[in-house]
Amino acid sequence: MANFANESKPSYYYHMNPKISMREKVGYSLGDVAANLVFQMMMIFQLKFYTDIFGLDGAVAGSVLLIARVADAFIDPLAGILSDRTQTRWGKYRPWVLWTALPFCVFYVLAFYNPGIEDKTMVAVYATVSYVLLMTMYSFNNTPYSSLGGVMTGDIKERTSITSIRFVGSTIAQFVVQGLTLPLVSRFGNGDDRMGWFYTVSLYAAVAFVCLVVAFWSSRERITPPPQQEMNIRRDVSDLLGNVPWRAMFVLTLFVFITLALWGSAMSFYFQNYVDPYALSAFLCRLGFDTDASQAYSVGFSLFNTVGAITQFFGVILLSNFLANRYGKRSTFIACLSLTAFFTALFYLPSVSDIQTIFLLGILKSLAYAPTVPLLWAMIGDVADHIEYVNERRATGFCFSGVVFALKTGLGLGGAFAGLLLSAFGYVSGASVVQSDMAVEGIRLVSSVVPAILFAAGVTALFYYPITKEFNEKMQNELSIRRTHQNGDPHR
Repeated sequence: MANFANESKPSYYYHMNPKISMREKVGYSLGDVAANLVFQMMMIFQLKFYTDIFGLDGAVAGSVLLIARVADAFIDPLAGILSDRTQTRWGKYRPWVLWTALPFCVFYVLAFYNPGIEDKTMVAVYATVSYVLLMTMYSFNNTPYSSLGGVMTGDIKERTSITSIRFVGSTIAQFVVQGLTLPLVSRFGNGDDRMGWFYTVSLYAAVAFVCLVVAFWSSRERITPPPQQEMNIRRDVSDLLGNVPWRAMFVLTLFVFITLALWGSAMSFYFQNYVDPYALSAFLCRLGFDTDASQAYSVGFSLFNTVGAITQFFGVILLSNFLANRYGKRSTFIACLSLTAFFTALFYLPSVSDIQTIFLLGILKSLAYAPTVPLLWAMIGDVADHIEYVNERRATGFCFSGVVFALKTGLGLGGAFAGLLLSAFGYVSGASVVQSDMAVEGIRLVSSVVPAILFAAGVTALFYYPITKEFNEKMQNELSIRRTHQNGDPHR
């Protein structure tokens, strides 16, 4: 049995784990384009939107992000349970991508719309309700969507390929949101930031809706639970919580997305309140951007994000599959996330005028992080297989829902921590306010040392993830044989 992974794969392996067409992979990836048109906005701009457009105090804005996490504790498992128990001619998970597309996009617009409420308490209530509604639809859309990627094939390389192409799509969305949002807000708003945000987000929402519909029609489900499996929520919970790989991935996801949200939120403040606008303007002029100091933040931060997104795009394409297939997902993730933590910590060092170093660190950080981007979800698919391998039961949606909960909790905690820490250092809300030296020091720390420590916590969790490359190959071969015996002769 120890050498089973090296034996020739039987013919039915290829029937049970077919090669997925590029058309299906690209179509499926559009679902993550849609998700990231929303996710990237929440990660990079939501805290700043709450403080500078809604006018909320940083601590209040952070509290809004935290409140939704209480609701998520119930909503995310419910999304997994319901999708696992859905039976339609389209499968279990595909229908949810279509059913939730419109409300998801509508609530996205409402979460970034300032209705002109004057009372700050009512503004906070509106922000909380709209954010909870958006996060609810995110769960009922993204949990089934992510689960779908885990049942399209059981082949290790094909699953990594699917997630790699999926995250090429997400990187394109990242490029659009991080690079074009501020210029679009300025153009559409024509001096009215409130309407600029509304029209920009409405445009993103329309594109996201089309992408979700295409993803639904393009994808197919191929792996189903064992036919003898009975629906048992208590057993599903027990299988999930008792699974060591799932617990490791939950902790990893939690810390990674706390860090991404905290760092993403903080860098907007870093460019606006720490980086010298005259030095940034001079740097941009040397690159051919005719920009004065008053425009330096908007153009410079957009360019910084764009360069990072392009770097990550090519890193995903060129490195992710290669490194994962050669060294395994776990080893690749450990090495790359460690480097990401190192380069993140270095953002504390550049002076206010050392723009070249800031951009160089952004490139190095994006390149180090890029190979990990598609691996997270491929590894969760492997965890769903591991639960089936150990317990002879499969609950893909429930497995993914727990990780989506960790993702959203990390997103909320990261934004909340950024808001709370900035307030603790004396940050005063308002785009035109000159911040104190202590507030600027807090911005530097929240943009560098603090997220680096949190990334390191994620690396620690990976050492408890036992699915190595060799074990995964063995597990997939045995599962393929087991599924064939359970489902009958695949050639009849």
